[in-house]
Amino acid sequence: MDDSVLVTGGGGFIGTWVLRELLSRGLRPVVFDVQKNDERWQRILGGDAAKVAFVAGSLLDRGLLQRTADEQRVSHIIHLAALLTPNCQQDPFAGCEVNVLGSVALFELARACAGRIAGISYASSYAVYGPEADDRSLGLTAADNRPPSFYGAFKMAVDSIAEQYWRHFGIASVGIRPHVAYGPERTAGLTAGPSQACRAAAQGEPYTINYTGRVGYDYVEDVARAFVQSALETPRGSTVVDLPSQLATTEEFVSVIDRVVP
Repeated sequence: MDDSVLVTGGGGFIGTWVLRELLSRGLRPVVFDVQKNDERWQRILGGDAAKVAFVAGSLLDRGLLQRTADEQRVSHIIHLAALLTPNCQQDPFAGCEVNVLGSVALFELARACAGRIAGISYASSYAVYGPEADDRSLGLTAADNRPPSFYGAFKMAVDSIAEQYWRHFGIASVGIRPHVAYGPERTAGLTAGPSQACRAAAQGEPYTINYTGRVGYDYVEDVARAFVQSALETPRGSTVVDLPSQLATTEEFVSVIDRVVP
């Protein structure tokens, strides 16, 4: 059996496109997730969906994680599994379990495999950044990270934890912070609006994006490529990167849709 790439959260939006990128390179993906998403995989992967190995389980089940790594000969990890902002806000305890302890479980897996795991990429987030502090009496500056949500706080914690695993155990990793990831099959999350607007336009239906302002946009294929390349060629150290993106206002994004689908 060839070595494989473990993809947590492979049933999700970005995860499915990561699978497509891995398969296009002739690599063997193993998805570890709470459930499969056969319909999404069929739409994006087509017949190649049959090449994806799937293990149903919780990131907190460290025994199952270890067995999966051993039986599937895992050599690289792409960690995408997480509860999104609304779920973390509603249940911070569950959010911490999945997003923080689940990430620690993956780093512990790499540690237990004693050098067999050659690279790790994981999903950080722009949610670690908050607005400039208004209360200067607190001694805060614009450079201080002030996550506005539990989700952002958990992601910032994982970035710090990743640094500790490099410092104390030599586990190298790359954390990737996409901006607004958009593309086919994006249906969930606070910033799913642009993707939903594209789909609605293609189907001749009205849609209103639920936020305004200027943000960065990253097409999902580019995001997937970044996660795969970072896992396969993880440099020494604990690296966190902000993906380059196309800055645009909501109105500018909509104007592009209108040009393509009048």
